[in-house]
Amino acid sequence: MKNLSLSVAVSTLAILSAGAVMADAATVAFLMPDQASTRYEEHDFPGFQAAMAELCADCTVIYQNANADATLQQQQFNSVIAQGATVVVLDPVDSAAAAGLVTAAQAQGVHVIAYDRPIPDTPADYYVSFDNEGIGYAIAASLVQHMQAEGVPDGAGVLQINGSPTDAAAGLIGNGMRRALTESPYEILAEFDTPDWAPPKAQEWAAGQITRFGDQITGVAAANDGTAGGAIAAFKAAGVDPVPPVTGNDATVAALQLIISGDQYNTISKPSEIVARAAAEVAVQLMNGETPTPTTTLYDTPSQLFVPTVVTQENIKAEIFDTGIESPDNICTGEYVDGCKALGIIE
Repeated sequence: MKNLSLSVAVSTLAILSAGAVMADAATVAFLMPDQASTRYEEHDFPGFQAAMAELCADCTVIYQNANADATLQQQQFNSVIAQGATVVVLDPVDSAAAAGLVTAAQAQGVHVIAYDRPIPDTPADYYVSFDNEGIGYAIAASLVQHMQAEGVPDGAGVLQINGSPTDAAAGLIGNGMRRALTESPYEILAEFDTPDWAPPKAQEWAAGQITRFGDQITGVAAANDGTAGGAIAAFKAAGVDPVPPVTGNDATVAALQLIISGDQYNTISKPSEIVARAAAEVAVQLMNGETPTPTTTLYDTPSQLFVPTVVTQENIKAEIFDTGIESPDNICTGEYVDGCKALGIIE
């Protein structure tokens, strides 16, 4: 890929195809879906912004978050195009509804990069993400292995808490979890699609299942750290001690602390900055009239999917702290100090 920071002279020599624009001084939009997860404000956008500053210092970056409102996201999408965005990086609130946005943008010569969540019905120009079905399979397989190691008998019950039903990535994660659990000796007692990924809705559903199944629940496959936290809160409110092992995904600060305390079993380390940088690189290539090289294809869309890492107490120090993804100063506070010491994270 061309290094756009070399000089304006290099970029001005490029002869672009009809309708393409120079990356220098171009506008790119970064549209995220919700604020239920802190990752978008804390990692995704800062990572994208930093990468764009490096790759195209004169480019304008517009950031919007739809706060789980598909109508608002459509308004934001139309607004950034009106402001001159030639590439839109879109993490859709509603993957089905986003198909219309892709069609409208491409009709105007605007490129769309699907980010984190795919858009199955209409191919975007590119898709960048971690392997979502792989994430679901990995966290549930890790849960199964842990339950077997703990001597949980065959036929025991597990709850499956999925993400938003309007999110195609959530569907992929759910497919992966379901496949791992179906291959296991354990039974899925009940399954739930969490509207808007909202932790309170996951907590409310989990509370009902605790009343329904009681100690038949020996594990919970939750699709992300927010829904995991909701399930854990439900068990604690019901006086269940110890809390059954609960999976997660995103390696949020709260989840890492819950793993350290032993309340959450696992999460997925997928530094959002990795995908954010990839999206920035693809955006600059598209603005320069280049064709990004995919590593795979998903939903007829050229794609790049990164491989995530499962994190438990056993490897949290090596994967999260030794790599510098998080600082002990940010995680090992208050009631979590003793747990951090026990795991060798701090002295």
